[in-house]
Amino acid sequence: MHIQVNSNHSINVTQGLEDSIRATVEGELERFGDFLTRVEVHINDENAGKAGPQDKRCQIEARMKHHEALSVTHKAESLDLAVDGAAAKMTHALEHTIGKLRR
Repeated sequence: MHIQVNSNHSINVTQGLEDSIRATVEGELERFGDFLTRVEVHINDENAGKAGPQDKRCQIEARMKHHEALSVTHKAESLDLAVDGAAAKMTHALEHTIGKLRR
């Protein structure tokens, strides 16, 4: 499973940040590796540096083999919480979709 991290201009994605995001997403989604070809993570700061509640956003798009892509979004007050929340939502979405495909 290939994980790609993308950001808009409001977040400087350092190698450490990218590695952390990849580790979180891979840890959460690794059990679905046989079903996924690629996972794209899009992060941004909706207030561009200004403090505010739930201004960090993480969108995760999972490309499944022989199925349409799934996409989830989570907003939080920190980037870590946004990534964690989006990864948890994607786990739930994949469990639901794969469960339906198996029936």
